[in-house]
Amino acid sequence: MAMTMVSSDVKRGRSGQRGAEGDSGGTASVLKALKLLEVFRSGDSTLGVTEIARRVEVPTSTAYRLLAYLVEGGFVVKDGSKYRLGNRLFALGNQVPLCQPKGLREQVSPHLGELYAATGLTVKLGILEGLEVIILDKVAGLRTAPAPTAVGGRLPANCTSMGKALLAFGENSLLLDSSQLPRLTRYSINSRELLERQFDEIRASRLSYGSEEAMIGQVCVASPIIQEGRAVAAISLSARPNDPNLSRSIGALASAARQLERSLVL
Repeated sequence: MAMTMVSSDVKRGRSGQRGAEGDSGGTASVLKALKLLEVFRSGDSTLGVTEIARRVEVPTSTAYRLLAYLVEGGFVVKDGSKYRLGNRLFALGNQVPLCQPKGLREQVSPHLGELYAATGLTVKLGILEGLEVIILDKVAGLRTAPAPTAVGGRLPANCTSMGKALLAFGENSLLLDSSQLPRLTRYSINSRELLERQFDEIRASRLSYGSEEAMIGQVCVASPIIQEGRAVAAISLSARPNDPNLSRSIGALASAARQLERSLVL
């Protein structure tokens, strides 16, 4: 009888161990699939399976298998011999609270339109996540300055006027370390001391400037949207260097940010 009980316990233990191993393998596969989706953040609209496998650091056969699952789910689309993100991800991404009706993006959007109409400059809305700025919305015209990122894109906060505005009024400024500060151009600031000096100026003026720090050929000015002492978002204007319209439009930018501080309900 005792032998039977021990045998049953061993079987149950082995079965449980196999189950745990299976769960672990399944978790690893899910994480690899999510990492695979992340490779499209580089800005490449379509990628081949070999390139995807190289970037994710998995065998080509594994990448192919994971892509097949993602294609079946509608998250990735096979386009000839290459792959691109599917519209299902766009629909899913727009369900996050920031993008839903009465969310931050919808509340700010009319103000971006009015600011563009008043200035003729590229207008952007951004938030801080870690030490990166996420572009939530953008209004641009045919003759406006080129922008380095699309809506949903990310940039190192230290390289953008919006990022510096958000860092100056957020706890993330305490996390800054020179080892964490990438450079996108030769003008990008990767010195904590220089950034802290700019933060003092930004807190005093509520204006943040970027001079070709994210992209050569583009200068920016941003203003944070402050609620309860911290920046919940920032809006910015972008122009080509030496465009006199940028300096003339700073007042309109600051006014829009203060109006948003009064009207936003988050």
